Amino acid sequence: MQEPIVIVGAGQAAASFASRHIALGNRTGLLLIGDEPEPPYQRPPLSKKYMSGELEKERLFIRPEQWYSEQGITTFFGTRVVAIERNRKQVETTNGDTFGYDRLLLCTGSSPRKLPAAIGGDLAGVYTLRNIADVEAMAPEFQPGRKLLIVGGGYIGLEAAAVARKLGLEVTLLEMAERILQRVAAPETSDFFRNLHQGHGVDIRESTQLAGLLEDSGQVVGAELADGEQIQADLVLVGIGATPNSELAEKCGLDCNNGIVVNDICQTSDPNIYAAGDCSNFLRNGQSIRLESVQNAADQGDLIARVLAGEDVRYNALPWFWSDQYDCKLQIAGLNIGYTEIVLRPGTKPGGQSIWYYAKDRLIAVDAMNDPLAYAMGRKIISAGLHPSPQQIADTGVDLKSLAK
Repeated sequence: MQEPIVIVGAGQAAASFASRHIALGNRTGLLLIGDEPEPPYQRPPLSKKYMSGELEKERLFIRPEQWYSEQGITTFFGTRVVAIERNRKQVETTNGDTFGYDRLLLCTGSSPRKLPAAIGGDLAGVYTLRNIADVEAMAPEFQPGRKLLIVGGGYIGLEAAAVARKLGLEVTLLEMAERILQRVAAPETSDFFRNLHQGHGVDIRESTQLAGLLEDSGQVVGAELADGEQIQADLVLVGIGATPNSELAEKCGLDCNNGIVVNDICQTSDPNIYAAGDCSNFLRNGQSIRLESVQNAADQGDLIARVLAGEDVRYNALPWFWSDQYDCKLQIAGLNIGYTEIVLRPGTKPGGQSIWYYAKDRLIAVDAMNDPLAYAMGRKIISAGLHPSPQQIADTGVDLKSLAK
């Protein structure tokens, strides 16, 4: 009797794989093992509508929990895999159970970086934001008038700042780089969101080093900056990036380098093992990258199901991302890695604009703020391999739709 396909990790990539596997009529059984008690769910709303209480937990689920059993998928939620025996083609869980596999899919995701314990990272009232449990622990503390300190000026921190301000908290945000979003966006995009948050009362401190958190009886009460200034805080949210959950892969000898190294069909250095989502590291345009995005996880999971069904496909999906902050929707198409020039194009509606990234004469990415047309056309243009000139993009008299043909 054929062993099942075992999926380790129950997130977006796992759900995408399972859905496509079932849709293709593949008769190999599926065994899904996830360390969280919930079935696969959407993570982007965690720092937005779920944190603010606008979205119920069940609406996060990608599929209703009963769907998995209805499709004949065996699930073990709240179960952690601790070892992979490649020679025996088995995985072992925390309770000592072993499961054989025909093919193994690693969808282990990533984990948020924490502040070192030496500077207060383990104090009560200090949080990271990655899963439902994180939000449920933190959300009761989001009360009007309380002081929230956010460490890190990336998208997670900015989204949480927007929710906190809507709920009436006082928010201070620390970013040790010269500007917020420095790692992922052009200065013009940073300027847009700095102005947006300052307009909503967020105290943004850039080029600011955290010396350590202050405590009283084990509870965080503030922070001391490198220049000696002290800031009061009732709670702290740490948003300083994430690291891939590649420990299982490393322990069993798979090639890893800032994630689990995969080829263009998401296959690891072991031909029987695949990896998808935040934990995978792959080549795009000759560059080794790891993407933390819904799009990447969903597309890679989908592709692996098609590969295992015998289709001749390769992973080359165009990355896209989004972020909701206050009444602003940021939509991003492509990757701006290695850009040499940007073009700012005003939006068709007040308050909207887009940033177009060029690597020499090649258009590689677009940031669209409250400008869905620019996003849609930018995504279409980049996907088609078209490269309108910066002068054409800058000219608001040029219809973007005409450039996408």
